[in-house]
Amino acid sequence: MLEVKIENKSGILVIEPIGRLDGLSSKQFLEDIENQILKDSNQVILNLENLDYVSSEGLRSILTTAKKTKSLDGKLVLCAPKDGVKEVLDISGFGQMLGVFETEGQAIENM
Repeated sequence: MLEVKIENKSGILVIEPIGRLDGLSSKQFLEDIENQILKDSNQVILNLENLDYVSSEGLRSILTTAKKTKSLDGKLVLCAPKDGVKEVLDISGFGQMLGVFETEGQAIENM
């Protein structure tokens, strides 16, 4: 199960998925945040501090979101992943491709 908190911080959309981003939750996650991006901001931080698990389908939804923000002349970065999620991001190359910051504050500074 996945809960998503979304907050606009000075024009930067901070999205915090809580729980598991997998095949069961990725479609709803994608729909929710794409609508929010279109409505609010093309500058997006995915705060992963409360994401316990990400599957290949979850990675796909992150990539789709990154492509969406880029198509709107925006940017998506990741921050604060737990060790297991960070390992998946590193192995998949997503960390290097998108940028991963240790804290939300660091991510905001680099937007």
